[in-house]
Amino acid sequence: MIRENGPQTPSPRAKRIKILFICHGNICRSTMAQFVMEDMINKKGLQDKVYVDSAATSTEEIGNPPHRGTVRKMNELGIPMRKHFAVRLTRTDYDKYDYLIGMDEWNYRNILNIVGSDKDNKVSLLLDFTDRPGPIADPWYTNNFDKTYEDVAMGCEGLLLHILDKLNNL
Repeated sequence: MIRENGPQTPSPRAKRIKILFICHGNICRSTMAQFVMEDMINKKGLQDKVYVDSAATSTEEIGNPPHRGTVRKMNELGIPMRKHFAVRLTRTDYDKYDYLIGMDEWNYRNILNIVGSDKDNKVSLLLDFTDRPGPIADPWYTNNFDKTYEDVAMGCEGLLLHILDKLNNL
């Protein structure tokens, strides 16, 4: 599916676990996490059970494609990318997704400012799914897309284990 105008409501054909990765601009970390997670899900044959997308907390990059550093890293690793343009998180996304996953504390606070309260405990940070919780540095500032990828991959692996456990208990 090619998405051009923001997060879409996943197909109602079956109950799928829906994940929304979120960062400041939706061109570096959240898109990297989206494509890394999609690749992991596809390799496990779970694309009918798990839906992944990404969004921003700011409006600064809306409509822009992924950062060239993210594109370079995904190409270097052979991780497929689909057409993507930065979109902003909305209040209604809270009801559409099972997981809203930020990359750092600033994202976490901004997610809550946008969606309101987290009454269903859907909001977390990506590295919360690892034994090394903390922020994923923004490569917009560090220009270190290799380190960002290492953290994103570790977080996505932990999240995938969490999702697999959840799917096995359905």
